[in-house]
Amino acid sequence: MGERLYRTREVAEILNISVSGVKKWIKEGKIRAIRVGRFWMIPESEVRRLLSGVKPSEVRAVIYARVSSHKQKKDGNLDRQIERLRSYCSAKGYKIIEVITDVASGLKEDRNGLQKLFDIVEKHQTDVIVVEFKDRLTRFGFDYLKRYFESHGVRVEVVEETEKGYMEELIEDFVSIVISFAARIYGKRSQKFRKIKKVVEKVIKDD
Repeated sequence: MGERLYRTREVAEILNISVSGVKKWIKEGKIRAIRVGRFWMIPESEVRRLLSGVKPSEVRAVIYARVSSHKQKKDGNLDRQIERLRSYCSAKGYKIIEVITDVASGLKEDRNGLQKLFDIVEKHQTDVIVVEFKDRLTRFGFDYLKRYFESHGVRVEVVEETEKGYMEELIEDFVSIVISFAARIYGKRSQKFRKIKKVVEKVIKDD
């Protein structure tokens, strides 16, 4: 039988503090909680720890950084992204246990780094995932990924809400979509596919 889970209101009553106070501690990483649907649930072991007065352990953080192309990596975009995330974690007092990177489109679901991130989350080896922008993690479906990680007791913190620039990445993602669809419709070995691929790549190169 699994460990009992308490609602935030129940924990607030047990600790004699406000519900908003409990939620604030969860957001700050002072209370380990699991996202269940729309609610935060606190494991019984965590409630016992809070009652005993034991200080919360160090917040374990995983940095996830991504660029779409090797050109961006060569230009130093990936290194600068990691450095900014390291500074953020340092200011928050987080212990960085892993820095995961990908050089791939945010539309690609089988990225090696992303798969490694799933593995770490599922093994409960981190408390928070830190990304610079939402689309560093994924171009689409960010809220679904966030909810999945939260269901394993892991928060996702986005340093910047609005990304500036990266127009080159958006164009590259668009190209990958067009080429992918052409491959499915005509087949990668067809003359039609090769012609479409050549035209699209030429347009991007000449832009």
